[in-house]
Amino acid sequence: MKPQAPPTATSPTLTRRIGRVACAAAAAQAVGELVSLAQTVALARLLSPSVVGLFVAGTVLSAFLSNFVEGGLRSGLVHREDRLDDAADTVFYATLGSGVLMTVGALALSPLIGIVFHSATAGYVAAASSGTLLLFSLTNVPEALLQRRFSVTRRIVVGPAVAVSFAATAVTLAALGAGVWSMVAGSYVSYVVWVIAVWTICRWRPGRGHPSVRLWREHARYGYPLVLGMVGARVQTLAQSVFVGRGLSDAALGWFRYASRISQAPVTALIEVGSVSLFPAFSRIAHDHTRFRAGYLRALTLSVFGGAAMSGLLIAAGEPAVVVAFGEPWRGAGTALVAMAGMGLGKAFTCVSEEAIKGGGRTGLLNWYTLVETVLSIALLVALIRPLGVVGAGLSVSITAVVVGMVCVVLARPVVGFVFREVVTASAAPIAAAVVATVAVGTLEHMVFRSDTHALPVALSLLALDLVAFCTIDLIVFAALAPSTARRIVVRFLDRARRSGGLETTEEAGLTTGASD
Repeated sequence: MKPQAPPTATSPTLTRRIGRVACAAAAAQAVGELVSLAQTVALARLLSPSVVGLFVAGTVLSAFLSNFVEGGLRSGLVHREDRLDDAADTVFYATLGSGVLMTVGALALSPLIGIVFHSATAGYVAAASSGTLLLFSLTNVPEALLQRRFSVTRRIVVGPAVAVSFAATAVTLAALGAGVWSMVAGSYVSYVVWVIAVWTICRWRPGRGHPSVRLWREHARYGYPLVLGMVGARVQTLAQSVFVGRGLSDAALGWFRYASRISQAPVTALIEVGSVSLFPAFSRIAHDHTRFRAGYLRALTLSVFGGAAMSGLLIAAGEPAVVVAFGEPWRGAGTALVAMAGMGLGKAFTCVSEEAIKGGGRTGLLNWYTLVETVLSIALLVALIRPLGVVGAGLSVSITAVVVGMVCVVLARPVVGFVFREVVTASAAPIAAAVVATVAVGTLEHMVFRSDTHALPVALSLLALDLVAFCTIDLIVFAALAPSTARRIVVRFLDRARRSGGLETTEEAGLTTGASD
């Protein structure tokens, strides 16, 4: 595939388009995460850790097989420059066929889940969840086409709609006593909403192009390292579920799942905002080495600033926040959450570096990332879970994330062309600011506030003070250490705010696969 051409002089600047979609993604992600947080709290109050653990065990198979449905073809479609109609039809029929095969495979293998987890219910959940793979296969082409065009509408509509549909369904059925099946039903409803929403917004329909085996091979060659990466991530999840669920207990698996869910919420926001804007942007400027390097370093500073703050805040107040929100039976999830807090910082490096490697067309380098992440995570899990229990499982997540983040930076160097001193300069101030804020707020929470020992209204107020104090200290220290960078961020933020009225309003009216980007 050829490198993407830069935007034409008559189109909006690439920086403005990235800003629009990044801001929209951030806003939509914030709404989605608020809904998800409310749903998580409600389900934690309605369902026991053991019931949540059964859902995790039952859906681990469909989550693993979902990687083979997409097969890396969606990223290839985003990266592609020519024959878009033909490529879109090729990807659609290939992923639809994979979706059918994976659905049948998941249904056939579901009894194995019951055997592995010593639970017939987990096997039934696995069988019932198999159909989500077919629904997922229908989202790939419209998602890729909307990502190519930096679609703001997709960001502000689809994510929140999916989150609300799952929350409304799962919480309502859980309140009616449906148990684990409330979450299964919520998953199906959210997938249906996802499919309807992306097809409505995209307005693309199959049949405009001519699918071919040759195009499938081109996309498969580009995407197979990405598939290996996703498979590696799913292997980690599978190993964690088996070791924690079978080696410890269903309740421990429920704790681990909720700790992962909370720690991944800010990380997902980081990846969501980064990947939807950075990947297509890097694809288009990879030919301009100066812009590519400068863009990578700017994105890295912002990503590390957010990731380090996320990690620090979880360390400082994660455990009391979980107890206040979910109740004392979930304290184990709080301790696991603190143990896996390093994920935010590690993923900050990984996110930007991975998108740069993909944008530069060097996806083969990601095989090393996959190998290190998979082997290291499982080795650490085996070594730490026996002496430390669920906390050891959390530490394996943190250590793996940080090490893999460094590996990704090393892998991105020949693609982007930076020197390591520039990476240190870009990340030192955000990390130092987060450390200062973590120590200060952690001391305040655990020595003075002790939020989890108070009644709910007081506890929530104290946690809110923790958040305000952390953000204030983090920003002040960052501005003191990197004044020019902080000033540039503020200026760009204000500039984006002034332009917010110009967000896409007519973009989708002419959206076709052959439309100009």
